[in-house]
Amino acid sequence: MQKSFTVSGYLVHRLQEIGVNHLFGVPGDYNLDFLDDVMISPIRWVGNCNELNAGYAADGYARLNGIGAAVVTYGVGGMSILNAVAGAYAEHVPMIVINGAPAARRRESEAMVHHLVAHYYLQLEIFKKITADAAMLTDPFTAPNEIDRVLRSCLTSKLPVYIELPCDIVRASCKAPVKALTVTSAVSNLDSLAEAVKEAAGLLQTAANPIILAGIELLRFKLGSETLRLVESSEIPFATMLGSKSVLPELHPQFTGIYQGGWSKKHVQAQVEESDCLLSLGAWMTDLDTGLFSINLDKRHMIEVGQGKVRIGGHFYPQVELSDFIRELTSQVQPRSYLTSHPALSYQPKQPFIPRPACELTATRLYDCLNYYLDDQMVLLSEPGDAFCATPEFHIEEAENFIVQSYYCSIGFCTPAALGVSLARPGKRPVILTGDGAFQMTAQELSTLIRERCPAIFVLVNNDGYLIERKLHQDGAYNNLQMWRYASLPEAFGGSSFATGIHVTTEEELNDAFKLALSEPGRLIFIEAFLPKRDCSRGLERLGESFRKSQQK
Repeated sequence: MQKSFTVSGYLVHRLQEIGVNHLFGVPGDYNLDFLDDVMISPIRWVGNCNELNAGYAADGYARLNGIGAAVVTYGVGGMSILNAVAGAYAEHVPMIVINGAPAARRRESEAMVHHLVAHYYLQLEIFKKITADAAMLTDPFTAPNEIDRVLRSCLTSKLPVYIELPCDIVRASCKAPVKALTVTSAVSNLDSLAEAVKEAAGLLQTAANPIILAGIELLRFKLGSETLRLVESSEIPFATMLGSKSVLPELHPQFTGIYQGGWSKKHVQAQVEESDCLLSLGAWMTDLDTGLFSINLDKRHMIEVGQGKVRIGGHFYPQVELSDFIRELTSQVQPRSYLTSHPALSYQPKQPFIPRPACELTATRLYDCLNYYLDDQMVLLSEPGDAFCATPEFHIEEAENFIVQSYYCSIGFCTPAALGVSLARPGKRPVILTGDGAFQMTAQELSTLIRERCPAIFVLVNNDGYLIERKLHQDGAYNNLQMWRYASLPEAFGGSSFATGIHVTTEEELNDAFKLALSEPGRLIFIEAFLPKRDCSRGLERLGESFRKSQQK
């Protein structure tokens, strides 16, 4: 006998089927019936302190799990999560937003219900602008098809989607799912693909100094292993960018380093910009990935692949998917023993951190220490600010062990995103590198990490305010923050039995704090690193200098 389904039951079934094992969000009167169904399903509910944090948590979860979802209520919840959805849209992260809405009869009568902004379709219209697909479920008969369409769009495009679920539709009967949800990937034009691959293979074969630039789309579309096969079969060296850091193993002998235009190490910049055949795979030329556009790339010597097309010099090949191109090129490119005469200049083994007795902590030594203690069982989340200016040269040895929001750059992202990372990868330990300004944006989610027993390591860089803004522009009182006792927050949030807060001011204290964190892998360790005189990394100094010069042009 076939099980009867409600609209809510159908949606929960599909979410579980596509891999949503945790659901983030905040309860509200318009989504409570739906949450009742979630609570009796295999999907685990993870309540957040606010809707913005729920969105960031779902984003972090999706980056590693392949899909994430959050539930909010109408108006106040929907508008609160908007910034997280916009960030997911900008950065190509597949996230589902389920928004409990007022009853259809209220909409039809245009009743002025609480949480309404202007009219009942406004929220749907807003979300349509920052999602790949959006639907308001108004008819139980069509709801299953709409749910399937929206979820397919999310999985195919790797972009957020939006489902508005009126509270009187939740328990309405609907048809049962006939079969598993099928997702069809975008299809390349075979003629266009064949011609693009043939031209690319020919250019790579005859080039004297080819190099591969591995970009962010390889991360989003989970193409790291396929790209590694191309790298190893061709023996061509490769570089990555800030947004795609660690998509390929950084201890690989063909890894030459991180490319950020004029911000790169000199040998990396020279190898990329002087290449006579640069194969760019899914790279986005954003301001921070290119050192504020300080790049000098000759498009006549570039093969640009991404966003469904290929450009080789003046030749344009439409409807070519990145995955298809990599697969076909791997089968056609010939090994060249290139590394015999042109060895890649990959990272040297990191040096042990030896603290100097009674030495005041500096930014450089803080980042040296963190880099030394990172290992393969940790996922580093690097916050916009001094953190993501310092971490490009960190040693990240395994794919997906580094998360950064390098394009949308919403400060406060990493603390709640770490919650999603911890639940998506329970075998790994999130390490959050954040500034005091960024942390104050979403600090309350530390309490959820404690409640969920997430054994994170926090490294909070306390440099007394919005230091990145001070470096980008002349300093002003608007960059000041109230000084918190950050190391006391784990106890204040009720986590004294699970979490430890430590205030460090010297190299020895920092080193001891990391040793404690490693000796207690099942606990949350919160390290507040106080930096005097607003000290920062060389990377942030360089960003400030470049930004000020660019504003004067």
